[in-house]
Amino acid sequence: MKLMKTVLASAVAAVGILAGGAQAADMTIKFSHVVAENTPKGKMARKFEELAEAAVPGLDVQVFPNSQLYDDSRVLEAMLLGDVQIAAPSLSKFQRFTNKLQVFDLPFLFDDMAAVDRFQQSEAGQSLLNSMEDKGLIGLGYLHNGMKQFSANEPILTPEDAAGKKFRIQTSDILAAQFEAVDAIPVKKPFSEVFTLLQTKAIDGAENPWSNLYSKKFFEVQDYVTESNHGVLDYLVVTSASFWNGLEPDVRDKLNKAMNEAIAYGNEQSADLAARDRQAIIDDEGTKVVQMSAEQRQAWVEAEKPVWSEFEDDIGRDLIDAALKANQ
Repeated sequence: MKLMKTVLASAVAAVGILAGGAQAADMTIKFSHVVAENTPKGKMARKFEELAEAAVPGLDVQVFPNSQLYDDSRVLEAMLLGDVQIAAPSLSKFQRFTNKLQVFDLPFLFDDMAAVDRFQQSEAGQSLLNSMEDKGLIGLGYLHNGMKQFSANEPILTPEDAAGKKFRIQTSDILAAQFEAVDAIPVKKPFSEVFTLLQTKAIDGAENPWSNLYSKKFFEVQDYVTESNHGVLDYLVVTSASFWNGLEPDVRDKLNKAMNEAIAYGNEQSADLAARDRQAIIDDEGTKVVQMSAEQRQAWVEAEKPVWSEFEDDIGRDLIDAALKANQ
């Protein structure tokens, strides 16, 4: 019954749009996400609300931050049922829909955030936005969180430095393989437990972008942060294929333009925040930020190449090659 009501509501909204802009008040877009409104993702969602409502008179965009509606483990199911229209989960949340997005989990594949952005905007990267359409989902764009850095109580500069140490990871076979490749021990634990695990030395280190390291105060319980830029932690702004394809073309074009502008704004916010948080950690002086030499980084690349090969069949060699090309 709930699904039938959702389908009927969507049909009414679509009819209203087709009848003209004056009827667009019949359409509500629910945008659900899991973070605070003062974060880059939160600001992006509000920017989309502002731009979309200005572009489509009568449209009501409702933003629900802080998991008020759904957390990332449930939002995609809710989207397929029509209970929410837009969300922005981390890329790792889509593995049950496609293996191709795992390309972003491969360690030491991208040199830096600029390379990630070039790949995401390339033909190969853009093709991934539609890789789940047969499963009912369409990607609208990539939202940056940032490159991951190693933290530990010793500098992690070479693969040998990581050997024997326990590192917290997200639930990901690739991330487990990343640490196993250098004889480290991956520990799958919830993000909410990381500070305590580091503080009590139940684990030796972790991998996080600058914003997580600073906002969650992980740097306060780690002596070193290695600026490794060894992986990317980004989000995919996603919508329901049935909702998106059911829109009148002119309305869809306006919403797509609003979303592209909102994502660009969010990515600017993300870059600024990463730079500020990195400098704040350096200025604190309680934690030492160290950098790998070109030779040390290349040693990591060689150590991690077997992981690329291990997951090549799932991801596709063409995507891996396109990602490597983005480094040039």
